[in-house]
Amino acid sequence: MRNKTFIIVLTVIVSALCLYYLSFSFVARSVQNNAEAYATDAQGNLNPAKLQNYLDSVSREPVYMGMTYQEVKENELGLGLDLKGGMHVVLEVSPVEIIRSMSGNSKDPNFLKALNRAQELQKNSQARFTTLFAEAYREVEPDGRLSRIFSNTANRGRISYESTNEEVVEVIEKEVDDAIDRSFNILRTRIDRFGVTQPNIQRLEGTGRIQIELPGIDNPDRVRNLLQGMANLEFWEVWSPQEFSPYFAQLGQYLNEQQRAGNLNIATDNTTTPQNATGNAAVVRDDTDVLAQAAVTDSAVTDTTAIASTQTDSAAAVAATSTLDSLANAQQNNVLASLFTQMPSGIGANVRDTAQINDILSRPEVRGMFPSNMKFLWSVKPISGDNRQDFVEFYAIKRGRGGDAPLTGEAINDARQDFDQTGRPEISMTMNPTGAKKWARLTGDNVGRQVAIVLDNYVYSAPVVQGEISGGSSSISGNFTIEEAQDLANILKAGKMPAPTRIVEEAVVGPSLGQEAINQGLISTLAGFAIVVIFMIAYYSRGGFIADLALLFNVFFILGVLAQFNAALTLPGIAGIVLTLGMAVDANVLIFERMREESLKGLSMREIINKGYDKAFSTILDANVTTFLVGFILYFFGSGPVKGFAITLMIGIVTSFFTSVFISRVFVENAFKRGGKLSFSTLISGKMFRNIKFDVMAYRKPAYAFSVAILAFGFVAMYINGGPNLGVDFKGGRSYVIELDQAVPASDVRTALADDFQEAGTEVKTYDTPNRLKVTTSWLADDESTQADEQVKAALMSGLEEYGNLNPEILSSSKVGATIADDIQNTALIAMLLALVGIFLYVMLRFRKWQFSLGGVVALLHDALMIIAVFSILDLFGISYEIDQVFIAAVLTIIGFSINDTVVIFDRVREYMYDNPRAHVREIVNPALISTFSRTIITSLTLFLVVVILFFFGGEVLRGFSLAMIIGVLAGTYSSLFIATPIVVDTMKDEETPVASAQVAQSAR
Repeated sequence: MRNKTFIIVLTVIVSALCLYYLSFSFVARSVQNNAEAYATDAQGNLNPAKLQNYLDSVSREPVYMGMTYQEVKENELGLGLDLKGGMHVVLEVSPVEIIRSMSGNSKDPNFLKALNRAQELQKNSQARFTTLFAEAYREVEPDGRLSRIFSNTANRGRISYESTNEEVVEVIEKEVDDAIDRSFNILRTRIDRFGVTQPNIQRLEGTGRIQIELPGIDNPDRVRNLLQGMANLEFWEVWSPQEFSPYFAQLGQYLNEQQRAGNLNIATDNTTTPQNATGNAAVVRDDTDVLAQAAVTDSAVTDTTAIASTQTDSAAAVAATSTLDSLANAQQNNVLASLFTQMPSGIGANVRDTAQINDILSRPEVRGMFPSNMKFLWSVKPISGDNRQDFVEFYAIKRGRGGDAPLTGEAINDARQDFDQTGRPEISMTMNPTGAKKWARLTGDNVGRQVAIVLDNYVYSAPVVQGEISGGSSSISGNFTIEEAQDLANILKAGKMPAPTRIVEEAVVGPSLGQEAINQGLISTLAGFAIVVIFMIAYYSRGGFIADLALLFNVFFILGVLAQFNAALTLPGIAGIVLTLGMAVDANVLIFERMREESLKGLSMREIINKGYDKAFSTILDANVTTFLVGFILYFFGSGPVKGFAITLMIGIVTSFFTSVFISRVFVENAFKRGGKLSFSTLISGKMFRNIKFDVMAYRKPAYAFSVAILAFGFVAMYINGGPNLGVDFKGGRSYVIELDQAVPASDVRTALADDFQEAGTEVKTYDTPNRLKVTTSWLADDESTQADEQVKAALMSGLEEYGNLNPEILSSSKVGATIADDIQNTALIAMLLALVGIFLYVMLRFRKWQFSLGGVVALLHDALMIIAVFSILDLFGISYEIDQVFIAAVLTIIGFSINDTVVIFDRVREYMYDNPRAHVREIVNPALISTFSRTIITSLTLFLVVVILFFFGGEVLRGFSLAMIIGVLAGTYSSLFIATPIVVDTMKDEETPVASAQVAQSAR
């Protein structure tokens, strides 16, 4: 074997990296176990608050190789929502409200008609809403000018009365994109502040949607309010440290009394204060904190700089220092001084102390110590100090009359990224006339004092005013990049033009279901692995043992790469691992079967090993590339569980290729070198698949007829059933998993719910266990509001009242809006078509004849339709499984498996055609099929056993997936033999001149 040393070195390096990244998971789990032990009382009851307090206390402490627990947690192999429980949400930023706002809430009837028409078109289109709006406006008013509606004060400088419709639409599109960016930034800040471990938030490009995953959430209503609440931008006056220090002195006395009385447990050694090298209190600001570094200056030509940076003006810091010094030097105030510390622009506190400070300040007796117009806020981003501690600044905000801010985001007309006179990025802000007057009054009244810019009750910046700003035009400049300036502009604009969001897809998984999923996933994985290991040893003897070692490396590499990519392990991901185990066997089977063929030619073992690996290489490569192509399409077009499955599948394909082709060869050659011989068969397997004789072409017409009959029966059954049994993913609606104390007939529950759901389409079926039901309804599917969610949930619980003695409990719920359901259908169809087109082109590229591509793609289409047909037939007989995104993943996986099988046969046909250039393809087909028959059956049988295990042990979530895979494996094996190859022969029959079949058969053997 060439490059053997390189393979060994690469294996060691990859193994070390995988071990390193997986080690974070073990360390994180160890800390979690310690926290659970700490928070569990003698009776075994876990206190969640105590658990979280423990984890918060160690989050910034080094626990592994100098890294903190927080850093370790960020690098562990996380668990998906289906394994851990939590909430999955897809939010859609409403372009309708953005367009309304840009129009100044125009009442023009044609404008309103166009908006309504665009909303109707959106239900059945994936085009941008702005494009649909433009089309709708042309339809409603063919000669109308959008500039007539959008040329207003808010859009001055961007849209004029002379602007064309195309120019107006371009500005609207940019505004919509900016609104999505603003919403994304606001949501990310809110989620970071929410305190969720390993949250995931990402933009779904081209859709105007934002996907959020929050593991471990147990209060969905709070999350909904958090995500759908509007951003609130405010400008506040700030109390100076000299002004609030007398009140803090009273607070210090109170805390000291509480400490002596034993009502507080606060360390008073001030250990949380960051120290620099000289011993003086110091905090190092993170240079990436754009908002806190920003300095506001007046950009009017006639004005000079009116607001200075909080970082360059040290007056507040000096005052804060003297305040803290006086508190710290007074014995009665040492408790207060231990909670607060000096910051660049005032005072602040350690992040881990903020919850305790908030609790203290919220006490009625403490609130009474401060003026009624004093409000306390924290800065939005922490500042990193020494000893791996994070600190946030603390501000005393001065309330206005009625508790309202002197100026709000409604005053801002526009905020955009710009450049100052020296070419540095800055943010230009313009205000409406009313806002300009208020801004001038606010800055004029606060010369030498701070003005806080607050978004969602967090201070983003608090510059010191140096002079009155008139004209309503200002700029924020500082040491930041263009991207950072754009982010700040987007955040400032959030108050000016809020972009309402609505939840269009939602799934809530309870922790009990997550634990069940973990157990089912582990059982199915171990059982599938055991079946593969036992089969390989039983069939291939010592060679099978070597293949099993390669499989162990394969699983280890998959988990290690997942951990390295910070991917979450989901239940479909576990299914992908189990499936990869079954498919990884294929490469070893190809190699070992080639070796067994070569051994019949009287070659030496060294030659047998070399020829076995060399001849199988191109076949394995083609088979893996086609399957990887399907996985890539699944990843690109899938979402949620499908994407997790696709990631695992693609990683598994790459690692299985490396372990099967290279690592197993190292083991094989070393075993041969030590023992001098090597066996690849047992007494039983050595006699199997010998002297097989059959003529595939003789059965091709009955095979065609059989397939057509099954497909016709399936589509007739689908028509009788009223169409395919689409899941919520594809038709929209809401579904709930309900658990009762004992089993109840699903039909009775459906009857009980019929009136409450107003006779809308409702399906109830047993889910996983007899006392668990899945309720799916299309009632109010078109209404994606939170109010509709509550209405449907209330109707569900009302319908279940007659089973109140059985304590019905909602374990999980999901919602898919009608619009996104339509999009999911379209992307599923596109994924299927792209998979077929991609495979057609790849096969034609590799085999240089379109007939091979046609035969392969027709067989794949046959397999996909066969799965749908059999599902419809089973549904006709009362065995019902939904067609959802996971089902589509199964179909696409079968496409990958089937083309894998077909390519192996085609590869042997191509090899025989090369060896017999004058032979008719019909004379080559049967020998090629016979020579690959053992590999086809063994691979299919192994994968079939694995998916059967998934069906029985993988849980209800994967049952439909597993059934589709079972049908697909049978259909794929059948189509590779009796559909794909005969089509190649039938379409090539006039291209070549036949020679004696006996000679070809002899040559093939």
